[in-house]
Amino acid sequence: MSNAKPQPVALNARTQSRVLDISFDDGKAFSLPFELLRVYSPSAEVRGHGSGQEVLQTGKRAVGLSGIEPVGNYAIKPIFDDQHSSGIFTWEYLYWLGENQSELWQDYLGRLQAAGYPGDSGRDAPMAVKSGGTCGHHH
Repeated sequence: MSNAKPQPVALNARTQSRVLDISFDDGKAFSLPFELLRVYSPSAEVRGHGSGQEVLQTGKRAVGLSGIEPVGNYAIKPIFDDQHSSGIFTWEYLYWLGENQSELWQDYLGRLQAAGYPGDSGRDAPMAVKSGGTCGHHH
């Protein structure tokens, strides 16, 4: 058995339904909502600079993509229509998002509710305005 990581064989951004369809060479295929990609962006803006510094993303239900840029042969950089474009999504990360989509979605909804948004209302709430430094972290 090889240790080769699955490679994408097809990638299609569906702007009307706001999903990224991706198929891999191991036969698996995933439809990843743009909202899921946006709230789980691997960028410092979303993840912070360490554990416990994650920034809860709100108001991303209707987020769209205005473009996708290739990053070498290993990743893509989606350009979201809310101006977020700093996340580099490797094939491995996209595969992981697809494999864990339902658990990640439940975790996201749970974090919204824990932050005081009833139901899934946080998906429509505007992002809190950051104060201070550019990364939102208070030093």
